Amino acid sequence: MAPPLAPESSVASSAAGRSVPNRRILTTGGDRLGYAPVARPYGGSRQLVGILVSHDPVARTDLVCGAVVLRSRSRSLVLTAAHCLYGNGHRYSRVAFMPAYNSDGTGQATFGVWPAVRVWVPKRWRARPYSAAQLPYDIGLVGVAGGARQLEEVTGPGLRPYLTRKGGSLSRLEMLGYPISGVYPGTDMYRCVGDATEGGARGPGVLVTRNCHAAPGASGGPALYAGAVAGVVSSSSPMRDAAGFTVMTRLTPKPFGKLFAAADRAMRPRTFAP
Repeated sequence: MAPPLAPESSVASSAAGRSVPNRRILTTGGDRLGYAPVARPYGGSRQLVGILVSHDPVARTDLVCGAVVLRSRSRSLVLTAAHCLYGNGHRYSRVAFMPAYNSDGTGQATFGVWPAVRVWVPKRWRARPYSAAQLPYDIGLVGVAGGARQLEEVTGPGLRPYLTRKGGSLSRLEMLGYPISGVYPGTDMYRCVGDATEGGARGPGVLVTRNCHAAPGASGGPALYAGAVAGVVSSSSPMRDAAGFTVMTRLTPKPFGKLFAAADRAMRPRTFAP
């Protein structure tokens, strides 16, 4: 696998030319990156996907990522990429999740705005600088609170994690997110269907698809399989790549399973004010 591009969740320049050959596009109506817009209104599992925003207080930049509601006992957990929450040795601030966000002429968050009260990323992600070796750990969880009701009471039951181990392949994954580059406005959901194989990274490994080339802003969006979440979009090859690919951090028993258990346990016993 070629070295992936460092995660780009903020606004970036548009992709030039086709980077997924026509023969590799599996998405109906897929564009030069393999993506197609999701029809509104968003329903089913797609209404659980949304925009996650955060702020880097050191660089003084705002970031936009995708995220998805996870089914949990606490009913308050959101899954995204670690680099959307924590980078360069510090935690980002002003984290908030807007499920089923769409522009539709009004720019409204269908199920409201859910501020983060706590975030979790693997210790390895916090302790080491960004590199390709970090991609298997690029997962993050967000505990949110938005008033008297819990997140899943508003959006409906979240998606279950689909855990896999290094070496496995998955066919017909559906990647959902909010790309914000070039023709992508960053306010509408797009989808891409891809077959994924093991990417060869050390540790838990990663999934790689050459059917989709994720643009900036798509980071953190879920990769769905059999009605569950199998991974999150982590990074891609450079936008100039004529044969682009996307790297997904797979959900594994460790570190994801351990992180999920800790987050769910922490969010259950307490009631957070909005």
